[in-house]
Amino acid sequence: MTSSQEIATPTDEAVKAPSSVAGWWARHRSSILAVATIAVVALIARFAFLDHKSEDYADFYRRWYLFIENNGGYGALRHQFSNYNVPYLYLLATTVWLKIPPLVAVKLIPIAFDVLLGWYAYRITRLRYPTGRIPLAAALVVVLLPTVVLNSSMWGQCDSGYAALAIGGLYHLMRGRSWTACALFGAAFAFKLQAVFLFPVLLLMVLRGRLAWPCLLAVPGMYLLLDVPALLLGAAPGPLLSVYLDQASLLHGEFIATAPNAFQYLTTTSQGLQTLGVVLTGVSVLGLAGAAAVRRPDLTHLQLVLAAAVSALLVPFLLPNMHERYFYLADVLTVIAAFWLPRKLWFAPVLTQFASLFAYIPFLLLPYRLRDLTGNPDVVDGSGFAVPAPGPGWLASALRLGPSPREVLGKLFEPVISYQVLATAVLIALLGTIAVAAREFRVRQDAPHG
Repeated sequence: MTSSQEIATPTDEAVKAPSSVAGWWARHRSSILAVATIAVVALIARFAFLDHKSEDYADFYRRWYLFIENNGGYGALRHQFSNYNVPYLYLLATTVWLKIPPLVAVKLIPIAFDVLLGWYAYRITRLRYPTGRIPLAAALVVVLLPTVVLNSSMWGQCDSGYAALAIGGLYHLMRGRSWTACALFGAAFAFKLQAVFLFPVLLLMVLRGRLAWPCLLAVPGMYLLLDVPALLLGAAPGPLLSVYLDQASLLHGEFIATAPNAFQYLTTTSQGLQTLGVVLTGVSVLGLAGAAAVRRPDLTHLQLVLAAAVSALLVPFLLPNMHERYFYLADVLTVIAAFWLPRKLWFAPVLTQFASLFAYIPFLLLPYRLRDLTGNPDVVDGSGFAVPAPGPGWLASALRLGPSPREVLGKLFEPVISYQVLATAVLIALLGTIAVAAREFRVRQDAPHG
């Protein structure tokens, strides 16, 4: 006869199974619902722009997609056909393998990172508000920022890729997970060079002894690790390691400044002034980090958020050769900082978003301005640039028709609102955030914030 214990065993397991599922759901319910809400809202907000073809799509992303498609899929990565680092190209090659149409693929990659960006905004704000709906509100504000929406869905850029990974690194720094944080910073750096705008936060952590310097090895380590698949596919190591040097070399000399930063106040952008801008940026970063470290702050959660917001504003404001999109991290981090200190920092995201958005507009209007400048209606097909772009090159043809290259570029990228006004908005946001951060860095750990 079967014992009562043997009869009871399967019944107990049957009871435990649903209870364990219920327990798992209870533990993760809020996070799952938050991710689902962020994803649904992000997709709805971006749907109207998905068929738009930007100049970058017509001249770059679509050609990269077709090159990958016509050269063996992932095997195409052994060739040097793009000025992007390979992590983005891995994702683009995956969309080719999945047979996702090129325009959809180019938009889908950054939109997925938009959701991850919103998730980390949620997690960071949750550290300030452990209960309630404010963290979800912060995440939704981030994914609904005009520049964040337009960057991915209309422009097809993937700035949310490095931003999501870098802000993920900040979150793990706040949680004390140093190796994970540095690995994410390294992944962000491998994705795009602009991740360095948050590296001053790592410097501050090291100066205060809150981050062991060996952890910093994870930054180049992750960069090199992400190069390995491309190397195994036959890519030459030299171009992989020098991709950012090649990008920087394209920016030397005179340029049309489109970032709302300090260089908008200058009438010339000589190489000497550009060098001075780089030196000034380094001195400013070291000076602020040193001054903060001398105060021996506890580096509370709030202080790290403020340090990140200041860094994301300061570095692109002072550096030369910045594009309008390089304030992307500042767009997001000023929102997060404002949710931590709403009464003191509400103005920072308003001013930063104002400046970034109006700096974007000339690029979003580019196909229509080019059509008017050249008189060629075939440049525009009803949803942005015609693909493939007509002629040997849309920009080359415009330059040939104009009195001078610089004058033509000036007309194409003419701002809707003066770049100096936009730069002043960023400057006010920067100085105001520094002032608030300076006060908070005098607050000891036993104060109410953190």
